[in-house]
Amino acid sequence: LNPRLHIPLPQELQGVANTLKKVGLGSIATDLENKMNDAAEQAAAKAAPVFIGAIKQMTFEDAKNILAGKENAATEYFREKTGAQLKELFKPIVTKATDQVGAAKAYKGVMDKYNAIPLVPKTQFASLDDYVTDKGIQGLFVVLADEEAKIRKDPAARTTELLRQVFGSK
Repeated sequence: LNPRLHIPLPQELQGVANTLKKVGLGSIATDLENKMNDAAEQAAAKAAPVFIGAIKQMTFEDAKNILAGKENAATEYFREKTGAQLKELFKPIVTKATDQVGAAKAYKGVMDKYNAIPLVPKTQFASLDDYVTDKGIQGLFVVLADEEAKIRKDPAARTTELLRQVFGSK
């Protein structure tokens, strides 16, 4: 697994995880983190149609700007054209997935265990689903940027005739 795609516990919960580790309950925080990543993976699997839609709507001018643009011009094009739609698509999937994989229950368990420890500052995190959704989408764009870099630099990565025509004409 690419460590750049791993979703860590939210910064606001790092103190909670550290405290739980100190009292021998670190495994429940690790379990929550693993379940968050499982939920994001389930959502990411549904992203292809959104990107395909953005490709179908691409104009000749868009393609020309991507070709002549910065090293990440295609990634930025897709971020601009699909970001809001991906969030709309991901959120219900993540919400369902966090429930199915047990992340929501694990989060509640983490917080219940932590808040039961005497003399610790009480902590609450706003929305696990929003956090996982945002981090999952960020991960998609990390992968997209990596692929774009390969296509721009390595002719062998231009696996379709269209990619060979577009990126071979520079």
